[in-house]
Amino acid sequence: MPTVGVDKALLFEGLGHEYTTQEFDELCFQFGIELDEDTTEEVAGTDERPQLKIDIPANRYDLLCFEGILRALRVFLGLQEPPKYTLSQPKELLTMKLTPATARIRPYFAGAVLRNITFTQERYNNFIDFQDKIHQNLARQRTLVSIGTHDLDTIEAPFVYDALPPNDIKFAPLNLEEEFTGSGLMDLYETDRHLGRYLHIIRDSPVYPIIFDQQKRVLSMPPIINSNHSKIKLDTKNVFIDVTALDKTKLDIVISDLVAMFSEYCAEPFVVEPIRVVYPDGAEVITPNLDARETAVRVSYVNRCTGLDQDAEKIAGLLRRMGHGAQPSATDPDVVEVQVPVTRPDILHECDLMEDAAVAHGFDNLPKTFPTTNTVGGPLPINKLSDIIRHECAQAGWIEVLPLILCSHDENFAWMKRTDDGKTAIVLENPKTSEYQIVRTSLLPGILKTIRENKKHALPIQVFEVSDVAFKDPTETQRMARNERHMAAIYSNKAAGFEVVHGLLDKLMMMLGVPRISREDAKAECGYYLQEADDPSFFPGRAAHIVLRTPSSSARGLDSTDDLKKALDGDERIGTLGVLHPDVLERFELAFPCSALEFNVEPFL
Repeated sequence: MPTVGVDKALLFEGLGHEYTTQEFDELCFQFGIELDEDTTEEVAGTDERPQLKIDIPANRYDLLCFEGILRALRVFLGLQEPPKYTLSQPKELLTMKLTPATARIRPYFAGAVLRNITFTQERYNNFIDFQDKIHQNLARQRTLVSIGTHDLDTIEAPFVYDALPPNDIKFAPLNLEEEFTGSGLMDLYETDRHLGRYLHIIRDSPVYPIIFDQQKRVLSMPPIINSNHSKIKLDTKNVFIDVTALDKTKLDIVISDLVAMFSEYCAEPFVVEPIRVVYPDGAEVITPNLDARETAVRVSYVNRCTGLDQDAEKIAGLLRRMGHGAQPSATDPDVVEVQVPVTRPDILHECDLMEDAAVAHGFDNLPKTFPTTNTVGGPLPINKLSDIIRHECAQAGWIEVLPLILCSHDENFAWMKRTDDGKTAIVLENPKTSEYQIVRTSLLPGILKTIRENKKHALPIQVFEVSDVAFKDPTETQRMARNERHMAAIYSNKAAGFEVVHGLLDKLMMMLGVPRISREDAKAECGYYLQEADDPSFFPGRAAHIVLRTPSSSARGLDSTDDLKKALDGDERIGTLGVLHPDVLERFELAFPCSALEFNVEPFL
């Protein structure tokens, strides 16, 4: 949760009440935020002003500044109506033209103008601090979105957003008089504690994004630095805002939140001057879009989830306390029509509005009822069984590992000498890296990677894992996939040690009460036996399937030949053990032979 520091005196002045620390802590609790610290005692006797440090939910970008917190609390307390954000109608819109080259690096742009704004030192500091918090939070360290602010009176429209080779760019960066090329700026800020961490975003690109005005004066080189020529000061009256991005959704959120928070200080409060953005294909967009989003919430749904018994008018009143426009539907008494303000992109579903209504009513004021059924907590059978297997393995001297459930496609298939039939593995639609492309279908690749990273440890290395794998499953109509609990172990030493993993299997089966039987023993109602396997992951002739026979699958009451055939048909292969193939070990960069065991735990439930 981000922590926002606000001036205590100014906040209480805006709320019209001097709260004690306990009272303000209670107000924060009621609203759904948390008072982390009151610095009044810490700064006593110094020139510093007391601050209230408030923890904000990570999805409430509108609360990342003093203005947002004060406005939200005033609306919550009924001291003001939710503001209506509007766009002005200038005689001529300022224009930003994008060149085709911007598509190579940061293709999206939005902008706005705050006209006749009045800054004080506190407001100015809040304006800068809000941008920094957005950069760290929603913008993911400026990688997705970056903001630039400029004194509009020092530049001339129309503006151009271009992307040029680094050495074709030259300007004086913020707070410096000397001009530098794009490459020179990279060298200049290499050791800068603040800007140095952003250089990697564009450093290796053949072109850097750059914004010019009509006179070819540079406004900024996003996402790194603004120009010194257009920097804003306390006496700046007209602020031009540029926002560049890789993500269109986050671009809209950032520009809307920024102008909504600080348009309050304009000569016409909450009125923002838009600009025209012209894309390379000729498409024109007017930014920002401050229209509220129309949606609805059902009264019955809110009452059912919260235990309340409110009518549409009262629920609409609760939503208005949370900053929404809301009124009962004229046609359906079970519906409240809601206008979600542009500052609330966290409202995605009806349940979010239900939560806001519950917050406004007060979580501690919701009806307290006993559940209709009595239940006793306890572990799921599969988890209880897994813990028993873990304890047995650990007591036998094996070390548990916990690799990630995602892996690369090659690790799961090619490196294990297995073929992907396209019907087994769950593939991520948009993986962030090549290391996390699919959900694993076997525990062995993860354990092998763990051994690879720990191969400097003394031999033997004997490790195990009891965890889930996942498979596509069309019979699961909702998820189209299923999890399966597996147990796997690998023994690595100068000799393969097949007998070691075999011994571990025998120990676990003995603990589970499953006897070792002969494959030809038709009279055995339950047990397990080994059957020669031809698995490409294992050395030829050194692998075996683990086959389980259960009472439900065994056959009785037939003659001996039919008895045996029926028993064998009902037996289930649950896993494999053997000596891993040298090609597998080479892929995982392991120099010593390994024996492996893996089986499905679920048939033992």
